[in-house]
Amino acid sequence: MVMYERGQFQIMPPTYATFSRNVFIPLTNICRNRCGYCGFRRDIGHPEANLLTPAEVEKIIDRGVRAGCSEALFTFGEHAEEVEGFMPKLEGLGYNSMIDYLIDMCHISIQKGLLPHSNPGILEKHELEKLKPCNASMGLMLETTGIVKAHKDCTGKVPEARLKTIRAAGELNIPFTTGLLVGIGETPADRLHSLCKIRDTHREFGHIQEVIIQNFIPKPGTKMSIYPEPEIRTMKETVMLGRKILPGDVAVQVSPNLISPGQLLECGANDLGGISPETIDHINPESAWPTLVELHAMAGVPLRERLPIYPQYIKKKWYSDEIAPLVRSLSDTEGFRKTYK
Repeated sequence: MVMYERGQFQIMPPTYATFSRNVFIPLTNICRNRCGYCGFRRDIGHPEANLLTPAEVEKIIDRGVRAGCSEALFTFGEHAEEVEGFMPKLEGLGYNSMIDYLIDMCHISIQKGLLPHSNPGILEKHELEKLKPCNASMGLMLETTGIVKAHKDCTGKVPEARLKTIRAAGELNIPFTTGLLVGIGETPADRLHSLCKIRDTHREFGHIQEVIIQNFIPKPGTKMSIYPEPEIRTMKETVMLGRKILPGDVAVQVSPNLISPGQLLECGANDLGGISPETIDHINPESAWPTLVELHAMAGVPLRERLPIYPQYIKKKWYSDEIAPLVRSLSDTEGFRKTYK
């Protein structure tokens, strides 16, 4: 039986919390999955369905550079090519695969001065291998190893397939982000099992730099629009469990635009994710990012700015020759972000 009492876990608040500054670049909101909680996905023909052009991507990157960001967060619907009507749009930009398009946008990001972090969904090892040289880090939310109604008929949400991608990233020494989505129908046992799977994968490959403990937020127009958000007690218990189970070199991240982080930092969280001074959270557009001043006040502990690749992986040189000059120019001697003025 797993106990959640702090005394048994001996949870100590962090001496500081980390965060990064980024711009959020949603290349497309077309997706093969139809998750019950997702307000990001759009159907072909919907007036808000989009595929960003290279010119639009460059404008976002330029805004991020001017704002002192270090990260370009690339995300998009999973395997949009499988959705009827999408390929003509992609081919109109001169591409026949989203991975090739993403690679070119990553190259532009590097040239302009932002380190790419990509979240392209489930990938095969050879696709990860293509993306590795032009990414400082990559990510894929595990969400849960449980079988939940919210993932019914979603090809990309089969837990084994997501774990396979996470393992493949480890085999390639890609600094990686994963995490849990709390409140989508999973059980406490599912959360425990999910964290243990992440821990075991990290023990084997050493590549998990952070695990996000993210709270479900109901979205209008979705199947789960009337579902309740997880209680703060559930979030605190999950953060404490994560801090207990995960190795000490894996950060536990919470999202300060979705939940007040103070109590969760007291429970063992030590990272506040990417904060954007220029772009909204396109996955949770109703939840505004705090300003840096607000973030300091919310945290209650000192903050240290990092890059999308964590200091330990900078020291290990888990990055390519292509991004090496940018990593060196943005990082200090400890591997954190150089002071930006």
